[in-house]
Amino acid sequence: MPDTIAQYMTPCPHSVGSEQPLLKAMEFMRTHRVRHLPVLHGGELVGILSDRDVVLLENLGDMLRDEIDVEQAMSPEPYTVTGDALLSEVLRQMVSANLGSAVVMEGNKVVGIFTSTDAVRMLAERLD
Repeated sequence: MPDTIAQYMTPCPHSVGSEQPLLKAMEFMRTHRVRHLPVLHGGELVGILSDRDVVLLENLGDMLRDEIDVEQAMSPEPYTVTGDALLSEVLRQMVSANLGSAVVMEGNKVVGIFTSTDAVRMLAERLD
């Protein structure tokens, strides 16, 4: 039986509202040690905020960053998959498009996230 994303994803990932201030999201990411946050608006996935997005804005002063909300900093249209997506296909797509994460959906609901860290963890387990 082929491996699926559901076997390796991080279930129930943290998320952030699109209208939240970017500084608050950045604090949240540091506190919870996450590099990718699904962005929701009215319970619907509208984007992904990654540490790469944040780094682009790191050089702005705190005052200006405080005026920016998550929606202005996020990447719209994140890569999404269902839990039964084949691990090999998701990994190929992530490498091909230089993506750090795949948001796992069940209908319109975010149920997990699969990141490059999850991929490295899976590889380490297989090498043991």
